[in-house]
Amino acid sequence: MTVSADLDFIIEHYKNPQNYGHLENPDIVHEEGNPSCGDQIRIELKIDNNRITDVRFSGKGCAISQAAASLLTEEIKGKTLEEVKHFDKQKMLDLLGIEVSAMRMKCALLALKVVKAGIYGIKGWPGEEE
Repeated sequence: MTVSADLDFIIEHYKNPQNYGHLENPDIVHEEGNPSCGDQIRIELKIDNNRITDVRFSGKGCAISQAAASLLTEEIKGKTLEEVKHFDKQKMLDLLGIEVSAMRMKCALLALKVVKAGIYGIKGWPGEEE
């Protein structure tokens, strides 16, 4: 993909996000924000036999954070919780498919941070920015 095509892909997920909304009676819910830029993401998961059967996200923020949430929800649907626990920073960046500057790294990784914090059941997952 060219840089222009990569950016079009991000903009498309920002304008038409996948899995946006809320679940009825989710099993796991977690929400966090990025105070440095104002991004906010809430992720809701339905779990059956340790497998993510459905996922939704909501929130607001920049194109990168919202596109990342859209892409991540598509990627983790159907996966086991253990598989998602092993989903790392590099996989998230590969999924985005664009070069992410140091200033935008927290935007790109916020959805992953929220999912992992919810799965591990902790408040304020430290993330993988370092």
